[in-house]
Parts: sequence; structure tokens; C-alpha cells
Amino acid sequence: MEKLSTESYKGVRDFYPRDMALMKHIFGAWRSASEAYGYEQYDASVMEPTEMYLSKTSEEIVREQTYTFIDRGDRSVTLRPEMTPTVSRMIAGKYREIPMPARLFSMPNLFRYERPQKGRLREFYQLNVDIFGVESLDAEVELILVAKRIMDNLDIPSDTYVFKLNSRASMRAALAKAGHGEEVGREVIRLIDRKDKIDDFEAQLAAIAPGFELDATEPADVREVRERLEALGVDNVRFDPYLARGFDYYTGVVFEVFALDPDNRRALFGGGRYDGLTKHFGAPEIPAVGFGMGDVTAIDLLATLNKTPAYKPASELHVIVADTTAQTTVLAAAETWRTAGINVSVDLSGRKVGDQIRYADKLAVPCVCVIGSSEIESNEVEVKRLSDGATHVGSFEAVPDAVRELLN
Repeated sequence: MEKLSTESYKGVRDFYPRDMALMKHIFGAWRSASEAYGYEQYDASVMEPTEMYLSKTSEEIVREQTYTFIDRGDRSVTLRPEMTPTVSRMIAGKYREIPMPARLFSMPNLFRYERPQKGRLREFYQLNVDIFGVESLDAEVELILVAKRIMDNLDIPSDTYVFKLNSRASMRAALAKAGHGEEVGREVIRLIDRKDKIDDFEAQLAAIAPGFELDATEPADVREVRERLEALGVDNVRFDPYLARGFDYYTGVVFEVFALDPDNRRALFGGGRYDGLTKHFGAPEIPAVGFGMGDVTAIDLLATLNKTPAYKPASELHVIVADTTAQTTVLAAAETWRTAGINVSVDLSGRKVGDQIRYADKLAVPCVCVIGSSEIESNEVEVKRLSDGATHVGSFEAVPDAVRELLN
């Protein structure tokens, strides 16, 4: 039989324990920031009907960047490339039952068929934070505060990034003034969203929308959001007339978190107001604001700024078994210590004591203790911190306190 490859599918990742530790750090920062503002977690299936994305996402994304297939019932199905249509569908389905405003967050894995590159993969995880039912700019202010708290949770200094703001409403008004309708507007938005990748941007813009010019005057809604954020201590907010955000459904203020480090100068994440998306599901036009932050750009940001946390294994104490006849006693003691709140791994290899210690060191377990017949008879255990050899000797009952002391 031909040997199967150990490589994963192109553009996706395997997560070994050290990889998952970093993901847990990022997920924890996301969850903590979201819940601090009263947002509640939801989730949904990874599969959605394709027509949902053809309606309002972006035809380019659906036609060129999705994993779409026909199921056995002859239905066109798409692996979700984003979460905003899904949460809008869910709100529309139960808008009579859900108290407004509705504050929701999710951390799903998403799929886009595009060329894997720095900051972009075909499968990724993304925090999505959305608030429904708030017409005022209070929603934009709160969402940007949530975004700032995420950056604080990740220990990202505020002078290493800025919040860029613009107004889709202002852009639409300028397009209408130049005599251009919705279809031209969509083309302009997509062009602006790819501005940094286009050499002849101004020429292409003039060809698509003759007479249209980007207004460098700060729109009133952007100015209000910026001034209110500054009053709350968020002073790294900038108006950017070239900020568009690529999705078709945005209707008002859009924003983006942009990294300033020259080694990773790029958009990190963003979002904006998308009032009325719920109407496509037969519900009223419920106002909404949301943003998404991907794990890939977060990992790159942490690495660039040397903010990737040191790896910490799940186990806090590894028990070295010096005498296999003591195994039952060791397992019973470990259960007692776990009940006391210590994460304990017991060596089951039967190897020599030195090999067991080297194993614990390789796993980066912070503390070890050796238990054999003599420790059981004396009811005395030495707990050692591997990093520097510091020890604590005491009874079996005192082991949890000894571990806590050595970990601090």
C-alpha cells in the first residue's frame, strides 16, 4: 500500500500542543475582552447555503475564494468564508425573541480558497464581535473599545498601531454626486480596498467612476466617533479617506486596526456598520455594527513585537515513579493533588528515574517529585523546580502547597 503523506492540506495547519497553547492565549484575550462588555458567545454550522453569500457578501469572494460544492441533495453549499451573514441570519430568525440590543461574539474557523501568504491561509480562526439594535454611534464607539481591550489583553502597546476610520455613507454620497449608482459604487469600493496592490490606482478609479474624487474632509460621523474615543483615552484614532473594507454590506462608519511596525506594516483587523442585512432574511432592517480579528495576523503581530508568550504545559507537577510496586499509591496521591487544584501527570513509562526526569524537562513541566517505597513509608516527598533546582520537602498532604509556592 502506498504510504500516505504526513503533510496537511495546503493552506491549513496542524496544531500541536505548543501551537494550541498560543491559540489558547489568543482565544483567551478575545473571550475576555468580549465578555468584559457583556457580549455572549454563539456558534453555527460551518456549512451555509451558497445563495446567502451571493446576496450581499461579495461576488468575487463567492466565485473565486470559497469552498463551494453540490451536496447529494443537489444543493449548493459553501464552507463559511465569514460570519456576518450567519449571525445576521440567526438574528433575523429570532428577532422577535432576542432582546435588543443583542451583543454577540464567536470564534469560528473560516475557509477561503486563496493563495496562502503571510497573514492569509485557507483555513483560519476569527473572532467576530457584533451588536444589533443600536442606531446611534454608541455602537461604533463600544466596538472600538472592545478592539482596544483585545490589543491590551495581548500586551500590544498602543503606539504600535492606529485605528483608521472612514464612512461608507460619505463615499456613497460622493459617488451619487458624481452621478454613479450602486453597481459602480461596489466596483469603486473593491478597487479602493486593493489600492496598495495597484500601481495605476488613480487611472483605474477615473475609468470606473469618472468625476468621483475621494474627499479628504473628515465626515461628521467619523469625527464624532474619533472625538468620543479620544475623550475616553483612545488617542490613536485617524481618519483615512482611502479606507473602504471590501464587503458590499457596509453602510456607515468602517474602521480598521493598522499595525505600524515596519516589519509588519499592515491591516490587522476591522469592521463597521452594516444596517439592514437582516432584511434579506425577511426580518426588519435591524441596525448592526461588528468586526472580525483573525488568528493568523494576531500570531504574526505577537511574533513581530516579541509578545509571543512563553510556553506553559498543562501539567504543573510530573510524578516520577521510582518503584513500580508503588504505582497504586502514586495514582491515589495524584488524584488527591488534582482535587486540590494541581495539574498532575504521572510517568507511566517504567523507565529509569533519570530518564523520567529528562522526559519531564523536555515537556517543560515546571515541577517534579520522585515517589518510591521510601517516600511512601516516611510520608515525605521532595518537590523540585526544574528551572533552578529549588526544592520543598514535606508530607504527601503538603505537596499542593509546595507546588504552588514553587510556581510563584
